[in-house]
Amino acid sequence: MKKKFFVFGAICAGAGLLAGCVNTIDGRTGVGIPLVKDTVSARYDRPVLEIWAAAKAVLKDDGTLYSEDTLRSTLEAAVDTRTVWVKVEPVDQRVTKLSVQVRTKGGGADIGLAGQIDKEIALRLQSGNVTPSIKATN
Repeated sequence: MKKKFFVFGAICAGAGLLAGCVNTIDGRTGVGIPLVKDTVSARYDRPVLEIWAAAKAVLKDDGTLYSEDTLRSTLEAAVDTRTVWVKVEPVDQRVTKLSVQVRTKGGGADIGLAGQIDKEIALRLQSGNVTPSIKATN
């Protein structure tokens, strides 16, 4: 009987460690798996508004942009059943910091998608095309 209680207690403790609250880069909290890397950050020698426009364009191309918070300098979108947050903030007069955070519906992290979105934003900045592309419909 003691073994059953021990196993049950171990399962409950493990579940408690896996589930919890996580902070998003827009200042909110949500249910998720804590202590896992879910954010990619980069610094660019570009103005804030240029990076903001490129990030909006990438999120519109890859998924559905559904929140644009100019007070917190964050964008929120849904990409492939994942929630993506992008934060654009100035470091100094020339350098801007970009942070991309991605979480699954169950609260898990998707660092691969965060890195992909960061690369797409960098490529869009490099090409100089910060407007959304027009998708062809069949």
